[in-house]
Amino acid sequence: MVSQKVTIKNPTGLHLRPAGILCKEAMKYKASVTFQFKDTTANAKSVLSVLGACVKSGDEIEVFCSGEDEETALQGMIRAIESGLGE
Repeated sequence: MVSQKVTIKNPTGLHLRPAGILCKEAMKYKASVTFQFKDTTANAKSVLSVLGACVKSGDEIEVFCSGEDEETALQGMIRAIESGLGE
């Protein structure tokens, strides 16, 4: 398992459109992709789970990837989040 902390840069946080982009990125990988925010652990491959975490702009989350392509998955997820998830 690998993990890394990252700050959400989107001005509106993880609302529906960026949550969808995040899920689409997570689904590219065979590894399990989750993230932790405060006391909540969310499945990054589920839009409802991502939305349920209520992540706002400036919040720090920790992304966890576990499985055969975990390193590649973590790099892809961090790159997507740091690029603003399409915003």
